[in-house]
Amino acid sequence: MPSSCLPADLTPLPRAFYARPTEVVAPDLLGQILVRRAAAGPPRLGRIVEVEAYLGERDLASHARRGPTPRASIMFGPPGHLYVYLIYGMYHCMNFVTERDGEAGAVLIRAAEPLDDPEQARVWSGPGKLCRGLEITLADRGLDLTDSMATLVVAAGSPPRKIARSARIGVDYAGAWGRRALRFFDPASRSVSGPRRRSSLR
Repeated sequence: MPSSCLPADLTPLPRAFYARPTEVVAPDLLGQILVRRAAAGPPRLGRIVEVEAYLGERDLASHARRGPTPRASIMFGPPGHLYVYLIYGMYHCMNFVTERDGEAGAVLIRAAEPLDDPEQARVWSGPGKLCRGLEITLADRGLDLTDSMATLVVAAGSPPRKIARSARIGVDYAGAWGRRALRFFDPASRSVSGPRRRSSLR
C-alpha cells in the first residue's frame, strides 16, 4: 500500500472497544491498524487480518482456564492491555485483553499486513513472525493499548469485505473447545497464516 493510502488518524481505539465479549471483539479487530512506535523513525503500521478468541476460564484452550495464575492474571482485566507470552522458548505471541474488568478474555493476533511495505506481507504471517516483525517481547507485557503515548496502539481501520471463521490452530488438546470456530480472518489477505477452510461470517 503506498504511503499516500496510510491512515492519517492514529488515535488509539478506546477501552470500551475491548470491554465487550471476546467473540464480538475478535472479528471487529480485523481491518484495524497496529501502530508500533519506535524511539526514532516513523511507526510500523500493520492491518490486522487474522485473530483467535480465547474465552476465559471456561475455555479449555485458554491460559485463563486455571484461574488468575501469575501467567494469566493479566487476562482478568482491565481490558485494553497487552498480554504477551513465549512459546517453545523462542516465539512471542501477543493478545489483547477483552471483557469487563475481572472477567478473563483475550484475542490472539495471528497475522497482519504491513502497510508501509506490502512486499513483507508474508513476514507478518503467524503470531511469532508478527511479534518479531514488530519487535514485541515480554518487556511489552501489560502495555495499555488505549494510551496515546504507548509504544503499541490499535487505531481505527476499515473492516474487510468478508470475514471467515474456522477452528483455532494448534489447540486440539482442548477437545470440543479446540473444534469451536473461534478463529476469524480476512479470506482475501495473503498474510493469513493458517488454512482457509472456513464458514463465512459475512
